[in-house]
Amino acid sequence: MQLKPLGDRVVAKKEEPQTMTKSGILLGEAKEAPSYAVVESVGPDVKTVKKGDKIVYKQYTTTDVKLEDVDYIIVKEEDILATL
Repeated sequence: MQLKPLGDRVVAKKEEPQTMTKSGILLGEAKEAPSYAVVESVGPDVKTVKKGDKIVYKQYTTTDVKLEDVDYIIVKEEDILATL
């Protein structure tokens, strides 16, 4: 099943917080996970992001959806703060 966003919405797959650095140092658990996700699909009115972009979004403005054991978010384009 594929989520198809409407209007200015973006569907993105949540990224898991890193537990180890590239050099092998273990990281402690963060109190809040960073708000990063990778764009999976965009609605017809979205102008600034595209599929595959890594985004930073406002934490409490998303709708969480779980499909086939994968966590997705649906977020309005205006609530995306930056791309990486």
